Amino acid sequence: MKRILVLGAGFGGLQATIDLDRIFRREREIEILLVSEQNLFLFTPLLPEIASSYINPRHIVQAVRDIRGRRRFGFQRELVRAIDVSRRQVELASGTLSYDSLVVALGSRTDYLGVPGAREHTWDFKTLEDAVVLRERILDLCEHADHTADEAVRRQMMTFVIVGAGYTGVELVSEMHDFLFHYVVGRYRGISPAEIRLIVVEDAQEILRGVHPKLAKHAKKRLQVEGIEIRLGARATRCFPGGVEVNSSQIIPAETVVWAAGVRAHELVEALPGPHDRIGRAIVNEHLQLETHPEIFVVGDSAAAVTAPEAPRVAPVAIAHGRLAARNIAHLEKGEPLESYRYTSQGILISLGMNYAVVDIWGLKFSGYFAWLLWNAVHLFKLAGLKKQLQVAIDWWLAVVFPRDASIVRRPRRCKLCGTDAAQ
Repeated sequence: MKRILVLGAGFGGLQATIDLDRIFRREREIEILLVSEQNLFLFTPLLPEIASSYINPRHIVQAVRDIRGRRRFGFQRELVRAIDVSRRQVELASGTLSYDSLVVALGSRTDYLGVPGAREHTWDFKTLEDAVVLRERILDLCEHADHTADEAVRRQMMTFVIVGAGYTGVELVSEMHDFLFHYVVGRYRGISPAEIRLIVVEDAQEILRGVHPKLAKHAKKRLQVEGIEIRLGARATRCFPGGVEVNSSQIIPAETVVWAAGVRAHELVEALPGPHDRIGRAIVNEHLQLETHPEIFVVGDSAAAVTAPEAPRVAPVAIAHGRLAARNIAHLEKGEPLESYRYTSQGILISLGMNYAVVDIWGLKFSGYFAWLLWNAVHLFKLAGLKKQLQVAIDWWLAVVFPRDASIVRRPRRCKLCGTDAAQ
């Protein structure tokens, strides 16, 4: 019995598993096993809408076993501790698994870029829990600011800084703007719109690097028209309780600083043999293999293909990696020539809040309401399963007709600024 082991149930790992299952569905002597620390697949492109109470958190996750359905592949919820490439074994929390072929799709982690205090005093935004925690952090501060008499304190509580103006930072600040100005100011009578500040801090001289300059410029103008402050050439050099230091000189008082500035490859990916790029991704050949271990394929945010080292770290790229890895494993089994990876952009879609987006797709570049409708349609189509598609579509409709949910359900922690409890 041969075993094909896939590590990680994100876009790349799950796609590789599904395609492997289809390719080898009649090959009973081949076992396909997916291993992931979580038993769910998270649709990360909609995370910003969780932070703004636009959609229900459970509606963008799908249990792996539900996705599997009648497919043959196995699933094991386990923490991966180490990869022993010489013995072709993976060490799990409960033991070891051997493999004949391995697909590494462990994704990425937050990179704080060596900024003092960033790890301890900022809010991450990579997981479902991060999005839920940030949502309740915002609501908690609104609850306290609503009855805080000190105007300076209230302004600091209502100042939110997002470090990083990539896809995540731009879409997140747009959703936060919608939530704060279209919901909070109408229901928290002690908070004036003039007291709410949203600031994006970006080290580069442009936002949305990798996006067509025309669209990036348009997106920047749109954010500024909405009152969002964009500070370019502004590097976060220190983070601390109650604010962030920029360019080693300017202090921005803010009770909430969200870190969306950088990522690194998973620790186990950085430990793989062979060369790695500046953010720790394994440099793989044109077939997505480790050059010295051709039985190991690396995909998604874990991989930097020599044929497309600057491909964006987005879902379509991870999906394409997963599909190619599955086909090449099949080619190896049959002794056939392997296929090479070539990056082809499938378009850029960036939401700038309710009723507005910028789009670069099929050679067309446009923005506005119809771009936003296309953004919604594409993301709805890519959700896993009809149930989730219906749930998210209903969430969107309800958010237009009814107020968003402002319930706080997590246990709070002590807020140093106002001396009361604030959500963690």
